[in-house]
Amino acid sequence: MSSIEELLTAFKNNEMTLEEAALKLRSVDSVDLGFANVDLQRKARRGTSEVIYGASKTPEQIYKIAQTLLEHGQSPVLITRMNEEAANYISHKLDLRYDSVSRTGILGDMPEPDGLGRIAVVTAGTSDLPVAEEAAVTASFLGNEVERIYDVGVAGIHRLLARVESLRRAQVVIAIAGMEGALASVVGGLVDVPVIGVPTSVGYGAAFDGLAALLSMINSCAAGVSVVNIDNGFGAAYMASRINHIIKKV
Repeated sequence: MSSIEELLTAFKNNEMTLEEAALKLRSVDSVDLGFANVDLQRKARRGTSEVIYGASKTPEQIYKIAQTLLEHGQSPVLITRMNEEAANYISHKLDLRYDSVSRTGILGDMPEPDGLGRIAVVTAGTSDLPVAEEAAVTASFLGNEVERIYDVGVAGIHRLLARVESLRRAQVVIAIAGMEGALASVVGGLVDVPVIGVPTSVGYGAAFDGLAALLSMINSCAAGVSVVNIDNGFGAAYMASRINHIIKKV
């Protein structure tokens, strides 16, 4: 239960006055740490609590933000793009589960999957694994069942065709590829569910650090393919989770 729901319940049960509830609502919007303003109402507004983007933050900053979230009942906490120095620092203070491939850290217990179906995370090659694992960890953190289908790029398309039935059983597919980024279009032509393309910065010089794959994916002729930014496994998983949790609003 979010802090807003707890306050409303307390007011409904005559455990606090309207003025007290309004004051508490204003006081728990966020916590100002000086270097960061930690958003405590994001879960109530958007369904998931604030995620910590670890890149360019010091270990101390990440720790203080994470500790603030935990102290205010925001658990579990996901940290993305975190280096090993930060992970080692936080591990000495909090019970952190760190994955060096995806560079993600989890504090608290992961939720049980409660989505409509499964999210399939598919990669063209092994070099795409860091982005793929960021997507897979994020999707699990958001309460989704995840199936990993790795190294099935178009250079050996029989590998992909051998997994078509698994792809078609998914509710959403995240297709991750560098080089020319053809995987997203091919997958989009094989399934009847939303496909989210993630271009990666994998490739030789003319791949332009993922720009070639990005342009290829956004020019896909397969209907139903959407695209996130280069190497943005987190963003793809967040959108896939939204799709996998869609219910009719009344």
